[in-house]
Amino acid sequence: MHLHHDRHLQTYVDNLNKALQNEPTLQTLPLEQLICNVYGLPSEVQTAIHNNAGGVYNHIFYFEGMRPGPQAPSGGLLQQINRSFGNVEAFQKQMKEAALSVFGSGYAWLVSDRMGGLKIVTTANQDTPLCSNLCPILNLDVWEHAYYLKHYNLRADYIDDWFRVVNWDQVNKRYQNCEKKKYWELFEFQMV
Repeated sequence: MHLHHDRHLQTYVDNLNKALQNEPTLQTLPLEQLICNVYGLPSEVQTAIHNNAGGVYNHIFYFEGMRPGPQAPSGGLLQQINRSFGNVEAFQKQMKEAALSVFGSGYAWLVSDRMGGLKIVTTANQDTPLCSNLCPILNLDVWEHAYYLKHYNLRADYIDDWFRVVNWDQVNKRYQNCEKKKYWELFEFQMV
């Protein structure tokens, strides 16, 4: 995890800063705005910003979603998991299946829609569910660099270990923000 956090994430940060170096008007925009408005940005920086802003956002989201020691979902999030998936075990099974289904590099996400319903989606590379009007509340990085040093090519073992360190307090806060519509305010901005 240290290599993943300290090197991979830092590389995305450095590359994003480099892409924004000559774009002062873009430097103050939140990551979400850069990600969802990438095709409105100058063409010479679109790819670099898309890949690296997504990499920064996804990795920060991923690392904030973990902490040592087992926890369990609670409160309104637990109720919605039970409504959406049947129970926590069924959710974990579906999340694992989604993560295993990602061909190559990407992420599995637990997201909330505008009605508070939960679903699991996957994205490739450094894409996010942000621009699909979905409120992300948990993500699982299934790029090989996330697990290869410890789990080699055994992605399923990595996923099982990941469930033991999910920061359900953080996930619950994210879900509450989605419910309160605070998250949706991020998308009430003008295109750049």
